[in-house]
Amino acid sequence: MLLQIRDLHTSYGAIKALRGISFDIADGQVVSLIGANGAGKSTTLNTISGLLRADRGEIWFMGEKINGLRPDQIAQRRLIQVPEGRQVIANMSVMENLTIGTHIRGDAEIEQDLENIFRRFPRLSERRTQKAGLLSGGEQQMLAVGRALMMRPRLLMLDEPSMGLAPLLVNEVFAIIAEIKAQGIPILLVEQNARKALQIADYVYVIERGQIVNHGSAAALQADASILAAYLG
Repeated sequence: MLLQIRDLHTSYGAIKALRGISFDIADGQVVSLIGANGAGKSTTLNTISGLLRADRGEIWFMGEKINGLRPDQIAQRRLIQVPEGRQVIANMSVMENLTIGTHIRGDAEIEQDLENIFRRFPRLSERRTQKAGLLSGGEQQMLAVGRALMMRPRLLMLDEPSMGLAPLLVNEVFAIIAEIKAQGIPILLVEQNARKALQIADYVYVIERGQIVNHGSAAALQADASILAAYLG
């Protein structure tokens, strides 16, 4: 198993944000976490990536327990997160954003991967010398995904990739996610747009108040009346 989460508890001070989350991700699988705002989805990703420290529980990645590692140490293991809100470095160029973390790779194929990113995202190629803060929201999301792909992730975690985007751009972002999936890159997707998440994921976990309350294949949950009523209108 690529990623194993066992009985994960995380708090913000006295507030218990996660209350015993457990799930697995297999190699090549796309797993989505869905739920309302404040359910604990982003907290789960931030705990896995080391941005938050778990109160208790275990996180295993590629057979190694990664609890307690710093975020940079986790990233060095190619567990890469695209954060909510994109968080590109506004005063750096597109090119600088794309290459900022590649020093951890230590291989000779960075230039080739960069050209692959520019082929995948032609708008980034056109704006490679432009400051990232001047890009549109959709372009910044492409840049954030491109930056993550430059790290050659063994697992890519996407936190609300469609947030704040117009419907046409949402479709474009999910087309990119589908392309990444087709390449066999495992993905852990946090997404409030449950309809889109269920269309792209292999397996889905529903989180409420820091706990998993339902899970199953995307096809099974799409046919679940309670999921339809709660998340798909």
